[in-house]
Amino acid sequence: MTPPATVGYRMLEAADAVQDVAIPIHVLYPSEGEAREERFGAYVITVARDAPFTAGPTVLISHGTGGTPWLYRDLALTLARSGFVVGLLEHPGNRRGDDALAHSLANLENRPRHLRIAIDALGVERVAVIGHSIGGYTALAVAGGRPVSMPNQSDDGATRRIPVVHDRRVRAVVLLAPAVPWFLIEGALTDVDVPILLRVGAQDPHAPSWITDVVRRTVRDPSRVDFQQVPGAGHFAFASPFPPEMVRPDFPPSQDPPGFDRAAYQPVLYADVERFLRANLPSEPGRLDGGAI
Repeated sequence: MTPPATVGYRMLEAADAVQDVAIPIHVLYPSEGEAREERFGAYVITVARDAPFTAGPTVLISHGTGGTPWLYRDLALTLARSGFVVGLLEHPGNRRGDDALAHSLANLENRPRHLRIAIDALGVERVAVIGHSIGGYTALAVAGGRPVSMPNQSDDGATRRIPVVHDRRVRAVVLLAPAVPWFLIEGALTDVDVPILLRVGAQDPHAPSWITDVVRRTVRDPSRVDFQQVPGAGHFAFASPFPPEMVRPDFPPSQDPPGFDRAAYQPVLYADVERFLRANLPSEPGRLDGGAI
């Protein structure tokens, strides 16, 4: 059955007792409600706020450091129009306007927990996680990775195991230019045993191929990694194109290497992600607070 073309929207907040904060979760889903333009920060999207919910396979998106989940709005909208439920969570302490924990050990502990709390809030037992940049670290950590801190992240210069919990509800992972230096020690990814879609930019100075190759070589079953290096792409090729007024040289996320067409690449990315998710993520009903979403 073809899902409705309208995208519904609901805003949730899930409590994180460890940080003593609320985690915002923006939920997009297929619906038959009446849509209108809504503004989310700098971005305008067309959704039906609080429209009737239609269940579907559930996906969470973990944004990059200091970023916002709305950088991936077009991917999220495409998936929702295709029948997926998409949770866009904001990471307290490492998001736009609230970035005090960037580059800290606490942030590396918090982010995977945020994902687990979001899964609880959505009330499902099977999810996929899409992570860009440090969102890729977050996805790997919650999917069974065993990260280790770097020397500059502790006062005594010692490396330490970062305490994260393997959440077996995560059944598939999409990694977009992932940050993986915390998984370089032997055995750090051997417990990651889920299908992985891995995309990196050929011109990405932040996630060069020699680093991301660790995923292809060291997860439990490398044959389950669907890898592609995108020719000409930089680190931000996987984010939605920005409104014209935000495209400027002093705003790196809006910039691409010379000759790379981000707008042309995005539909290719959406098709790859949707194909991968349909093959690897079964559907199930969701709930919130004990009832239907």
